Amino acid sequence: MKILLLAPQPFFQERGTPIAVKLLAETLGAQGHDVHLLVFAEGEDIPLTKVSLHRAWKIIGVSGIKPGLSLKKLLCDVSLFFKAISLLRKHKFDIVHAVEESVFMALVFKKIFAVPYVCDMDSCMSVQILDKFPGLGFLQKIMQYLEKKAVSGSVGVMAVCNALADIATGYCPGKFTAVIEDISLLDNEQQGDEDLRKQLDIDDTVVFMYVGNLERYQGIDLLLQSFALACTQETEKKMSLVLLGGSEDDLLSYRKQINKQKLESKVFFCGPRPVSLLGFYLAQADILLSPRVQGGNTPMKIYSYLDSGKPVLATNLETHTQVLDGKIACLVNAKAEDMAEAMITLARDEQLGKRLAESARQRVQEEYSSLAFQRKLKSFYKQIAFNIDELAKNKNWDG
Repeated sequence: MKILLLAPQPFFQERGTPIAVKLLAETLGAQGHDVHLLVFAEGEDIPLTKVSLHRAWKIIGVSGIKPGLSLKKLLCDVSLFFKAISLLRKHKFDIVHAVEESVFMALVFKKIFAVPYVCDMDSCMSVQILDKFPGLGFLQKIMQYLEKKAVSGSVGVMAVCNALADIATGYCPGKFTAVIEDISLLDNEQQGDEDLRKQLDIDDTVVFMYVGNLERYQGIDLLLQSFALACTQETEKKMSLVLLGGSEDDLLSYRKQINKQKLESKVFFCGPRPVSLLGFYLAQADILLSPRVQGGNTPMKIYSYLDSGKPVLATNLETHTQVLDGKIACLVNAKAEDMAEAMITLARDEQLGKRLAESARQRVQEEYSSLAFQRKLKSFYKQIAFNIDELAKNKNWDG
């Protein structure tokens, strides 16, 4: 199939959605599809295998686009919309694969060009926007109406987790919907030369590690409160907390916070590191953390965490429990007291951590490997091709 893959993101950047888009595009290309990937003007140029890369027109003065709703992102969406029209006029695409908000563009393109589209749900936009901007609650019904139209008009929904699949099914019960989870990004052959333990002088401590951006929904405030409580308890070993990721503004804000809490000798905000070296850095931790407090989609890092051979401590919320359970992770209520207690338990009980880590790695190999992703995506597109043929026969382009 000739696929126009719309990804309204800076590309390439080493964060969740662009990484997932790269994996999706290259896998589709490897499976024989003619993939044209359209992204924002901002981002690093990287080699792509069997994928044609197109960029939206650059908007002067617009750069540094962060995840989530913003004026900058909306302006780039407009540029991407018109660039997509240009590509649709030039090429005869069999389908548009629309990621996140580009699904609303695809809905319009279907009316103009009679091209069916896939709704790729990496998140629920109405939930995501209201979590970040609660004052927009009066727009909730309008946003949900638009989401329902986008799902209903698609030829199929590809959801990254069960929670999003349930939302899609709720909007349109008969719609073909498949769950295709993210996968581990670990490359055990990649080795770096940065020894965080020696560099930070934490070699004789139990090292807790968080990897990811420092947006509020990630639960960084909860994490710092929990760690501060845990440090008040006596354990056989001292504890350290290392956080990898985040923008300069976020780092400055949180560094001020830990200075006030007098944790500067125990908490270290180290900034971003290359995703290609993720396995190298995770190997330097004793326990991995995901304290997320908002959202329904599963964080991409969870799959790499599970594949690392290290125990995982996470909040007992749907964002995690779609993938995690008590056999492969330590799950706790999103309360500082509960997370602190779990930190102390894992710091003291190495055997518990080993059991969780071993079970987690086995689960990844069975359900969240690269081969599993390829198999699920191939099956999904086989059904999509069938659905398109049926629509063509019946001339039913409303799905």
